[in-house]
Amino acid sequence: DDKPNDIGLENVLRQCLQLMSNMPVLAIYAYQAWRFSQGESLFIHVPKPELSTAENFLRMLREDCGYTDLEARTLDVALILHADNGGGNNSTFTNHVVTSSGTDTYSAIAASMASLKGPRHGGANSKVMAMMDDVKDWNDEGCVADYLTRILNKDAFDRSGLIYGLGHAVYTKTDPRCEVFRAYVNHLAAEKGREDELALYANVEKIGKQLLMERQHKSVLSTNIDFYSGFVYEMLGLPKELYTPLFAVARIAGWSAHRMEELSVGGKLIRPRYECVEEHRPYTSMDRR
Repeated sequence: DDKPNDIGLENVLRQCLQLMSNMPVLAIYAYQAWRFSQGESLFIHVPKPELSTAENFLRMLREDCGYTDLEARTLDVALILHADNGGGNNSTFTNHVVTSSGTDTYSAIAASMASLKGPRHGGANSKVMAMMDDVKDWNDEGCVADYLTRILNKDAFDRSGLIYGLGHAVYTKTDPRCEVFRAYVNHLAAEKGREDELALYANVEKIGKQLLMERQHKSVLSTNIDFYSGFVYEMLGLPKELYTPLFAVARIAGWSAHRMEELSVGGKLIRPRYECVEEHRPYTSMDRR
C-alpha cells in the first residue's frame, strides 16, 4: 500500500474495498498452507473475478473447484447475515475504539480480528457443534431434555452452564438473521441427506428454549444464528479451522462501515472510565508488609 497511514475517507474506502476482496483469498490460502504443514497435498486455485465471494470461497477451497448453486447461495446468505449486527458487538466496538486513536486501517482491522478470535465472540458455532456431538440419543426427547438440564446444572459438556446458540444479548425476542437462515438450512439438509441431524437441532432448540425460559422467567427467547451456522458449514464441507476466519470474511464489511463512521463523526478518543468499588483500605508501609 503506497498510502498505508492516510486516514482520509477516500483512501480508507479504497483500503476497505481491497480488504473485503482480499480477505477470502487470504483465509483460503492460509488454510491451504496450514494443511501443507500438516503433511497434506498443496493445491492453490486462483479466484475468478466473475464469481461471487461465496462461489470463489468454495472453488478455492475444494480440490475439484466444484460446488452446487444451493451451496453457493447458502454460503452467500450466511456471509450477508454475518456482515454486521450493530456496533455493540465486541469486534466492531474494538474497531471503533482503535479507529478513534487515529491509527491506520490495517491496525484497526487487525484489532477487530484479534477480538473475533476470542472463543466467546467468534467461536459460538464451534461450541454448538461440539455440544451436539456430545448428545447421545438424538431421537429421544426425554434424553435430550435430561442432557440439557445437566448442561444448565454445569454437570455436562464444558460445565459452563450454557446452551450455546440459544439467546442473544441484543436480539431478545427473535434473531431475524436466524429466521432468514432457517429456510436455507432446511434446503441444504435435504440436499445433503442430513434431515436426521437437523431433527436433533430442532429438538435441542425447542427443549433448550423451554428450559432456559423457565429458569430465566422469560416468555420468549431467541435462537442465535450461530446455533445453525456451524451445522451449515459442516454440511458444506468447510473445516472447523475456517469457521472463525469465515466470520471475518463476512464481518469485514461491517468493520469497514463502522471505521468510516467513526472517522466521519467520531473525533474523540474513546476511553473507558474505571471506578473502584472496593472498600477503602489503609496504606501499609513497606516495613510492615
